[in-house]
Amino acid sequence: MQYIKTRYLSPTDHRGSRIRAMASNGESFTMPYDHALNSDDLHAKAALELAARLGWAGYTFASGRDDNGHIFVPVTEANTYSLEAA
Repeated sequence: MQYIKTRYLSPTDHRGSRIRAMASNGESFTMPYDHALNSDDLHAKAALELAARLGWAGYTFASGRDDNGHIFVPVTEANTYSLEAA
């Protein structure tokens, strides 16, 4: 299953803050940090831009976070699971 992981890149002497989106196949896209958006929306924007560039149109994505950034996974009926209450 493919996924996209995004992470914040700190500014350097030559570049401002950025968000990098990387697909599990190694493809990546980096965009400038847009201070008009909140963090979650900014990471989603980067992930969706990479998904569009990869031709992943038509998917709905679920997202979550780990210590290093955000993870976006395409959701389909085939990979949806429910946990029943005990």
